[in-house]
Amino acid sequence: MRIYTRQGDKGMTRLADGIQLAKDHLRVETYGYIDELNSHIGLLICEVPQQEADLLADLQLLQQELFDLGGELAFSSAAQNASIWQVNAAWTTRLEQQIDRYSEPLPPLRQFILPGGSRAAAQAHVVRTLVRHCERLLLTLSHAECVNPEVLPYLNRMSDWFFTVARYLICVAGEREVLWVKAADRPQSAV
Repeated sequence: MRIYTRQGDKGMTRLADGIQLAKDHLRVETYGYIDELNSHIGLLICEVPQQEADLLADLQLLQQELFDLGGELAFSSAAQNASIWQVNAAWTTRLEQQIDRYSEPLPPLRQFILPGGSRAAAQAHVVRTLVRHCERLLLTLSHAECVNPEVLPYLNRMSDWFFTVARYLICVAGEREVLWVKAADRPQSAV
């Protein structure tokens, strides 16, 4: 089977229900960013230590669910209905429970933190920001077209999940979080 079809050479793509849209249509753009997000989670998985088997399993489940979400979005607005929707409130609840679990060993958050501390934690922050981007695109799409109402809470919680996981990864690695320092309190460099 060939991977190329030449169907999209003129900037159009066909959705799962046969509707043809321009590749820069907001629906196509949105599921494209979900795919990019999923790829960055794959990169994060490569950075997570193998002894973190539970976290690796949680990340792989998120990849599966994001693929499901992309599948939902690959149907036109007219085809959107509960029979194709897979994202549900239980997924969001599970993320909340996992946030609580990954938060247990963490010190209280008293300051803003910056991305960094370790490669894995920095990549978790990259993923967090991509989740926020997807969330914004989905919100915009939901103003114009039909989308599963459970998707926005799920993505919102997912960004909190990746923030917590970034902190968790620094903690289990024995590294220090990179703290934000107010401009007035930063050392001034000599010019």
